[in-house]
Formats: sequence, C-alpha cells, structure tokens
Amino acid sequence: MMAIGLLEFIKNLILWPPVFYMLIAPGLITIMILLIILIWAERKIAGRIQMRYGPLEISPKIGGAIQLLADLMRYMFQEIIIPRTVDTLPYIIAPIAGFVISMLPIAAIPISPIYFPSPVNNSIIVALALTTLPPIFGILAGWSSNNKFSLIGGARESFLVAAYELIIILSAIGAVIIYGSPDFTQAVSAQKDLWGIVLNPISAIAFYVAVLMATGRFPFEIAEADAEIVMGAYTEYSGLMYGLSMGISYARMFVYNLIFTLLFLGGWYPFFTVPGHTFFSYVIIPATIIILKALIVSLTMVFTRAIYARLRIDQALGGAWKFWFLFSIIGLLWGGAIVLLQGRI
Repeated sequence: MMAIGLLEFIKNLILWPPVFYMLIAPGLITIMILLIILIWAERKIAGRIQMRYGPLEISPKIGGAIQLLADLMRYMFQEIIIPRTVDTLPYIIAPIAGFVISMLPIAAIPISPIYFPSPVNNSIIVALALTTLPPIFGILAGWSSNNKFSLIGGARESFLVAAYELIIILSAIGAVIIYGSPDFTQAVSAQKDLWGIVLNPISAIAFYVAVLMATGRFPFEIAEADAEIVMGAYTEYSGLMYGLSMGISYARMFVYNLIFTLLFLGGWYPFFTVPGHTFFSYVIIPATIIILKALIVSLTMVFTRAIYARLRIDQALGGAWKFWFLFSIIGLLWGGAIVLLQGRI
C-alpha cells in the first residue's frame, strides 16, 4: 500500500502543472533532448551541403548522433578558467542565468486545450516579455569579461536587441489583433479552420526573420562572429560555462518557435483524440503536435547556417530598420484590415 501511495504521489507531482511545464513538456527535459537533435542536425546538414561529413567520430554507425553528449561530458570535466581581470560575480552569473531565463517563457505556453491551457492571463504578452530578458545577460557577459572582443560582441548584441525585439512584438500584435485575444489558448482556437500563417503571412515572415536575428542564426550570427571577434561576448569562457553559453541561442530559438507555432501554425491543430485514453488524447497528442511543429521550424533555421554568409552589423541593422521594421508594420495594418473587413470594429 505504501508503494502504491508513493507511486500515486510521484504521478501527481509530475502532472502538477508547474512541474509538468518546467520539466516535461515543453520543459527542461524536452528542450535538452531537442538541443541535442538541433545541434547534431545543424552540423550534419552543413556538412552534407558543404561536401564534408560533419560529426562522425563518435557513434559513426548512427551518423555521430551522440557527438553532443561527448561534447557535454568534455565540457563538464574541463577546468573552468576565470581570468584575473574579469568582474567575477557577473562573469559567473551571466551564462548560468542566461540559460535558465531563456527557458522561462515556457511557463506561459499552453500545450493542451483542456488539461494544460494557458497557465497565466494574457499569456502571449507574458511569454514575449520573458523572451526579452536573456539578451541582458549576453551583454553582461561581454561587459564583465573585460576583453575587447567580448565587449564588441556585447555591444553588437545591444544594437541587435533594439531592432529584433520590436519586430517580434509588432509581428505578434499583427496576429493578436486578428484573434482578438492576448491569450495563447484563444489564439489557437481561432486557428482551428485557418492557420495564422495564412491569415497574416506578412507578420509570420517578419516574426520568423526576427527570430533568426534574435538567436544569432545565419546570416545574423553577428554577436559571436567567430571569424571576426573569436566568440563575441563569450570569448573568455571555458568548460561548462562555455557549453551553457553555446546552448542559450538554441534554447531561445526553440522557445521562440513554440510561440511561432501557437501564433501562426495552428498550435495543437490538427487535434484528434483516442477514445478511452483521456491523458493521451488531451496532453500527449497536443503537446507532441506543438513540439514537432516547433522542431521543424527550428530545423529550417539551422539549415540557414549552410547556405548564407554572415552579414555585417551595419547590413543587419540597416535591413532591420529600413525593411523588416516597415514590413512588420505592414503586417500590423494587414491584421487590422482583416478585423475591419470582418466587421469586428
């Protein structure tokens, strides 16, 4: 009886929404697994297109699929070197806090229309607000490292933040106007018959490009730019601290794409149920649909590494303010026009 009670307690603890969100779906465990898939896929795709193997030394029979696990073990056992000239406390805090906070927006992301709907009111606003926090720690890392390359990387990040965050917010508003609610669950419900990418393709495209810029995907890999400034804001990091800093952009990319999926790709639709299996129907199936959609979008983003050259900072900022900012405003007007034509104003 005690064993049964313990199992029931563990089951209830896992299914308790805060724990389920932050650990299971779309929580830390899921994100860590997907990070391995994304980084491996990025290396293999780039290798294939550029006529080289990509990771193959570790587990060659399965295409080097566990190479990242070997990298993680290497980072864990490497010495963490802290230069004497750094500002120690913010230097240590920056990559750790940046990685943890990059996953905070999942606390506002629903994965089911019934059992796990939007956990907070105005969930779209909350999620977008939380996505603005991680870049602060990238800038902090660059400043605290007391290194000219790190400082340049942090400065580049600060310039890019002002551009891409505004584009993302305007694009999201362009979708929210159509759905008539700043809540993810209601936004997904409004896409039951027609996805947001069809209703407002302009905002969807602007959001997608802004996420490329926000997460340093090519051609916007400007803040790190290893061929120019070593590793940007994270030049002075080593060991596990460097591993965390490398994972921040991938974690942010997946979280952004969860938001993109809910706003523009119909969320958990096409949603279906299996009679007699309530938990499977209303938790596992919708969560799997959302995660798979976000993974596919993320794979298209890592693909850009193999086909685009890095832009200069002036080219990226010029394109952001002169084109993509105006493009996102057009998407905003497009959303307003649809609402006007539907007679909801």
